[in-house]
Amino acid sequence: MAEPISGKKLGILLSTSPERPDLQTVVKLSQAAVSQGVEVYLYLLDDGILHLNHPGIDELLAGGVKLFCCAYAAQKRNIPRSDKAVFGGLFVLLNLLNTCDQFIAFN
Repeated sequence: MAEPISGKKLGILLSTSPERPDLQTVVKLSQAAVSQGVEVYLYLLDDGILHLNHPGIDELLAGGVKLFCCAYAAQKRNIPRSDKAVFGGLFVLLNLLNTCDQFIAFN
């Protein structure tokens, strides 16, 4: 019998630029996980911050995904802070790594 996944936590790191198809994969994976009762935490790092204002991110937020962004990456790329996400440093990422049951990186 398969272990239930409802209530589990999935962390996702996205550090690739919008030219790559990774955001579409992240959106589909996140939606599938949320539909199974999994809490999803998405961290945008490096060029991943360029996805902040993409409609796919808005879809994820509407579905309950919690969004975190690297403040340094945003500052370096002149991306203004937004109420959509919690902006922080690598300590936030480390906390996600330590508290999520599974963690996937797209980089």
